[in-house]
Formats: sequence, structure tokens, C-alpha cells
Amino acid sequence: MGTNVSRHEDLSENEYLMRFVGKEHIPAYNDDFWNSFLQYHINLPTNSQEQLSLDSRLESLCQSFISHNLSTGNFGSLINVYLVKVSELLALSDAESTVHIWQAFNALFIIRCLIKYMIETGSEYQLLQHFEALPIQESQEQEESDQATETSSDVAVNIDPKVIADTKAAVAKLVDGTKFETFLEALVNIIVVIPVKEFTYHLHLEAVNCLIVLLSVSQFSQQRTDKSTIFKTIYKCQHANTLMSALLHFLSRMTQAPSTMFGFGSGGSFVFGIAESLWSILTFSRKQPDILSAHDLPSAFKDHYPLANQSLLLILILANHYTTKDNPYRASLFGCSDSQADSAKDEVATFKIDFSSLYNTLCRIVTIDQATLLLYLLLHRNQRFYKYVMAQQNLQQLVIPILQTLYNAPDSTSHHIYMSLIVLLILSEDDNFNKSVHQIILKNITWYTERSVSEISLGGLLILVVIRTIQYNMLKMRDKYLHTNCLAALANMSGQFRSLHPYVAQRLVSLFETLAKKHARLDQQLKQSVNGDVAAAAAATEVAVSIAAPSSDDMLQDLSVLEEVLRMVLEILNSCLSHQLVYCPNLVYTLLYKRSVFEAFRSHSAFQDIIQNIDMVVGFFSSRLVRVQDQRGELGVNEVLEVISKGASQWSSDRLRKFPDLKFKYVEEDAPEEFFIPYVWTLVCKAGCVHFSSESIKGVTTDINC
Repeated sequence: MGTNVSRHEDLSENEYLMRFVGKEHIPAYNDDFWNSFLQYHINLPTNSQEQLSLDSRLESLCQSFISHNLSTGNFGSLINVYLVKVSELLALSDAESTVHIWQAFNALFIIRCLIKYMIETGSEYQLLQHFEALPIQESQEQEESDQATETSSDVAVNIDPKVIADTKAAVAKLVDGTKFETFLEALVNIIVVIPVKEFTYHLHLEAVNCLIVLLSVSQFSQQRTDKSTIFKTIYKCQHANTLMSALLHFLSRMTQAPSTMFGFGSGGSFVFGIAESLWSILTFSRKQPDILSAHDLPSAFKDHYPLANQSLLLILILANHYTTKDNPYRASLFGCSDSQADSAKDEVATFKIDFSSLYNTLCRIVTIDQATLLLYLLLHRNQRFYKYVMAQQNLQQLVIPILQTLYNAPDSTSHHIYMSLIVLLILSEDDNFNKSVHQIILKNITWYTERSVSEISLGGLLILVVIRTIQYNMLKMRDKYLHTNCLAALANMSGQFRSLHPYVAQRLVSLFETLAKKHARLDQQLKQSVNGDVAAAAAATEVAVSIAAPSSDDMLQDLSVLEEVLRMVLEILNSCLSHQLVYCPNLVYTLLYKRSVFEAFRSHSAFQDIIQNIDMVVGFFSSRLVRVQDQRGELGVNEVLEVISKGASQWSSDRLRKFPDLKFKYVEEDAPEEFFIPYVWTLVCKAGCVHFSSESIKGVTTDINC
């Protein structure tokens, strides 16, 4: 894995590590120890193998830390050192702060490793105990006084094992989370106050990672989050708007990770002999990032833009917990406005961000699962952002990558396919969107390989991909809700279908034809089942392995669902004919050519009314073609289209039976957390830079591989 790994014993032989996890208390004011302890360099693990390697080498040290820290309070000392470093950073200039940033990062990395270990192996209460633990004093005040005269301020205090055993009960004091609150505030200050520059990049990244690790406590415990001190502290944060703003800015700016950390290896003056560092054995080698093309970006997003990636995941975590309760982060995300808009109109905005930058970033990475989820949240819940997107002239930059995700459905998760479709459904709720997609002409869409199409409208491509998704779902996923969302998007658009490519018109009618054939087969099977033919056939072909035949009830249910889908396809065709017939000659041509596929449904009570409209259109143009053919003889394709176009100018839609306009609106489920929280944490595990122990996870679905 390109990892420079020394022997496991090397860490155990480290003098400063052994003192930190050992039995002696190290006060926060022991500058000599902490300056030496925090002088190391590490490139962060970026995959599960590297994380596993690091975790395995730290495990015995973490165990020693757990067994001694409640008595030594060294974790509290480290926290205090970190707090001092952060407070100094906030007061220093860039020229003065590089060493403090380096040491603050190193302190925070150790803290994060220990927090992660305690969350994965213990309880939240135990973690908070370690935050609050103070060094145990000698049992007699007189002994404390005597020892105070013998101990200098820079010498560690050895703790007697007998005292440790006698005073365990004293350690289990009330854990009120006070120190944790102070620690959390320092984390937030790093993110929101210190500007992101090349030498601060990894400190910001570590602060974001530490927040993700803290919130992961919900996944390693069965405790409800509203009972969690960590969650309650994070969600009562007074700086929710500022934090959400900073995270969204990290994402939208999408700054690439610097090739060096804190200037090490850059040839600058800030070099401390890191090659001989006590912890240099923890270094993971990295290749310098290359300039990425738009095509490569989604797959390399995590490795080359880790701060943007982790900020995106943290936004999703914060926004998707407490979806039906008071959630300041969720309200903040949904209430933000465009910094480039008229400020007078957005006085009540939670914060301002450049929507142009955010939109362009999302367009670049929307094929990434977590980016699609954020786009969904913004479009569904932030009306300002939704209106901004609807006003864009370059909608193809957003829509085409979403269509590629759907087209490559076998390479995506079912959740990602589902969210991509919902985004399209939300977009299709806007009439201007439905008009504009047919005005945007695309050329040479190379990734669409079903058929070579040299030129097609964005709307036509959208129809093709959604139809293909329906057919894929019929074969592979068999998800009724996915069908519904696909057809709802097409239905919303149908009243604005224009200039449909011949192939698009063919695919629309072929979709009905495919469903009709399936309906006929299922109807026949149901009749056979009722007559007992299925049972007779099963008895005649009895084999060693019994295969259960579908019951009549199951087939009836399938038939009912199929008829709903067929009805909806007919309504989509009818909507187009009612509103846009004059602009869709290719659809009329295809209906004339495929008129036989509707015959079986003319007498069906569920379809009669709407079939009459299609029959009326087909009959009108058929009679005109017959008259022209009588005059000219056999007609070619272009001549038929010419007859249709002329006939369309004389056609009146008043002849058709009126049906309600097709308008579907996406409505979120009543309990969104049941879907979104497992989904978000699955993404954190699969796409994040922090890798968790999947064996210990209790809160996430079992198919997660961290």
C-alpha cells in the first residue's frame, strides 16, 4: 500500500509515548515533554488498510492509556496543551504561527486517535470520564504537602499503584461535559476563525475529522442521540450558522491538498530534522497530486480534495440527524442565501455564500454519492438555491452528470440511483426547467452507447435515460417507488415535450409496448393459475428441488402495479399530444407506425378513456395520409412527416377529452432519519478519509464495509 512501516516494537520503545500512556502524571505546563512529544510528522491514513495498520500499531498503547489515564489525567493535560496552542494561534500572525499550527495539529491528531479508539471500544460515558479525569493525589493531604516540596514544576509525578486501586471510586465522578464543551469550542474556532492557507490546510482537515469521529459515537452505541452528551453539546452550539457556513465554503472552494504539510520538504526555513523524528515511523508515503481532468475528478475527490470531501460529509451528518426536531445546522443550511444577490431581500438569511461557486462545484462532483445527497437537500429545502439553479442557462452542466449516474446504474448504489432520480423529479417541478431542457442542444454524447445520436436536446437525452432506468428497474431492482419517481419526472415534463428526436419518440412508445407485452404474459399466467393449470404443470414436472410458483395474490398485485404504470405512460403520451402535438411530429409518426400496440387496451376499463384520445389523433392523421397516398402513391419518411406537420397546423386539441394536467411533487417521508442516517454513515465509511472499525458499528446497516 506504499506504506513505510517499521516494526511494531518501535512505538513501544518510544520514551515519550510510553510516558504519556504510562502511570505517571505529566502536567500540562511541562513544556520540555510536550514540545518533544509533539515533534513528529505523519501523512494521514487515506484508506482502510493504512488505518488498520496504524490502529494495530497503536492498540497496545491505547490499552495502556485506558488503564492509566483515569489516574494520571494525561489526556486532560494533552487537551490543555492543545487548548493553549489554539488560543495562541488565534492571537498570532501567519509569520509567527507555523510552529503552533504544526504542534496543534499533532496534538489534535493524537486526541482524535484516542477518541476514536475509546468510541469504538467503550461507551460515551467512559470517553467523557477520560476528558474530565484529573491526576489522583496522595490519600493524605500531609503527604501531598511533603511531596510538593520535593517535586519541581517540570518533573512528572509517579502514581503509586496501591493508591490507584484504592481510589477508583473517586474517579467515577459526575461527568458534566464541561471540558468537552471547551474542547469543542476550540475545534469550531479552528474551522471558522483561522483562514485556510497551505500551511493550515491539514489543521482544518484534522478539526473536521475530529468532529466526524465525535459524532460517530451514535454508530457505536445503542444510546439514543438525544440522550448523548456529545450530541447535545454539538447541537446546542451557538455557532451553528458560522460552522455550517465555513464547511460549505470549504466545499465550494474545493482547495486541493498541498503537496507538503506545514512546509516540510519544501526547502523552506521551517525544517526541524523531521527525518529523524521520534514518530517518523508513522509516515505514509504519498504521490504528489496531479492536475485532474473533469472526468477523473469524482473518483479522486477524496484523495486530492480531502478538506472539501470531509466538510461535505460533516455537513450531511449534522443536517440529517434531528430532521424533525430543532436542528440549528439543518436550519442554517436551508436558510442560507446568495452573497451576490440583493442583500435587502435576504436580511433573514442564516448566512451568505456565493451560490455561483457552490453550484459550479456541485456540477463538477455531482456524480459522487454524497454530492448528490447535498444537492437534493439544497434543492428540496432551500428555496433560494432552488430558484438560483432554475435560473441558470447552463443546466446541462448539472443534468448531464446526473444522467450519466443513472445510465451507469450497475456501477452505482440503489440509494444513489434513487437520489439522482429524486433530484430530476424536483427539477421537473419547474415549468421553466421543462421548457429550457428542450432548447439546449447537445452533440456527440459519447457515453450514451445504446445508439449513436449525433444531435439531441437535453430534454430528449433525459427522456432516454429515464426510460432506460425504468427498464433496468424492471429487470434488476423491481422497485415500485423507483418506477413512480421515473414516471413522475416524465409526467411533469410531458406538457413541455418539444422537437422530440425520432429515437426518443420510438423509445417512448416502445416503453408502452414492452409493458403491454409483460401485462399480457402476466394476465395469461393469472388465468392459468385460476384454472389450476399452474398446479398441474408443477406436478407433472416435479423435481428434487422445489421452486415455489407465484401465488394468485402476488400476480394480482403485480398486475395492479403494472396497470398503474401503463396508465401513467398513456397519460404522458396524452399530455404531450394535448399540449405539444404541433411540435412533436416524430411522436405522431411513431404512434401511427405502432398503432397496433394499443389494440388490446381499447376495451380495458382502466384505459378506455385515455386510449380514445390517442385513437382520435391516430385516426385523424391516418385519414390524411390515406388521402395523400391516393394522390401520390407510396410515401417516404420525409413525406409522411411533411403530411403530419401540415395536418398538425389544422389540428385542434379541443377534440380531445380533457384530463387534469400532470403535476407531481416530491414529498419526503414522515420519518426521514430512518433512511438518511444509515445512508449518510454508509457514505462516511465508504467515501471518507476516516476509517472506522466496522465490527463494532451498531447504528449503521450491516452491509457497510468500512
